[in-house]
Amino acid sequence: MSDAQRFLDPEAIRRIARLELRASHVVEGFLSGMHRSPYFGQSIEFLQHREYTRGDDLRDVDWKVWARQDRFYVKQYEEDTNLRAALLVDASASMSYGSGPLGKFDYAATLAASLAYLILRQQDAVGCMTFDAKARATVPQRTRRNHLDAIVRALDGSRPEEKTNLEEILRHAAEAYPKRGLIILVSDLLVDREGLFKGLRLLRSRGHDVIVLHVMDDDELDFPFSGPTRFEGLEIDHRLSCNPRALRQGYLEALGAFLEEIRRGCASNRVDYVLLRTSRPLDAALAAFLSKRMEVRKK
Repeated sequence: MSDAQRFLDPEAIRRIARLELRASHVVEGFLSGMHRSPYFGQSIEFLQHREYTRGDDLRDVDWKVWARQDRFYVKQYEEDTNLRAALLVDASASMSYGSGPLGKFDYAATLAASLAYLILRQQDAVGCMTFDAKARATVPQRTRRNHLDAIVRALDGSRPEEKTNLEEILRHAAEAYPKRGLIILVSDLLVDREGLFKGLRLLRSRGHDVIVLHVMDDDELDFPFSGPTRFEGLEIDHRLSCNPRALRQGYLEALGAFLEEIRRGCASNRVDYVLLRTSRPLDAALAAFLSKRMEVRKK
């Protein structure tokens, strides 16, 4: 492992308690040494006025126009025509699992905050939604650098609990973020696959580019258990005491089928897919996302 990877590995990140500091640490560490980051365009040139709508930032109102016309207009800058991203972060009970320094939800939240930091750094707009059975927190898309505080509060205030229904969540996200943009789903995808694919199809039909960041723990991917073990369901009230060695081959075969179904379902819906281990350094996770982002921009 390189020095940069040690700097950004989950154990090093775990020691940074505050999420906004984690995000800046990850992104600045990742970008240090890069001459430029051409992943998100940026411009702050004034473009045009448009009529004020409820929810617009009052700081963007052109008061000189109001004085002349007695109507509210907001200034729209060239950056407003660039990327609009929304981060959908799974906070269901299964995301509470973790065998390493960062559990699945902490890894997902750190990655989401880092992506938000990176997108805002490029002066693009980003919003965030955390969810379990329903949307727990919804943050609108904004471009201002201090908008990271609202996203971090949403992530910090969401602890994993309850089940989830991704079809309904993705339908809700389509309504919450109606303008075409980039939707980034961060989840372990332990859900009904038919509903998941229906939700992804809906987002694509609305014109969104979609990237799925599939977060899984090493235990889930490798099944390293040996000796008498009791497994407990996180989203179902079920317990199983067994010798895991007898189950390992069948488990790994079922896991392989599950991952293949996810990959095929995403591909058939023209959704980019990245599988991430929670032991994977955060710079590698960002690089995997950005490579997919570059593919999206070329399409």
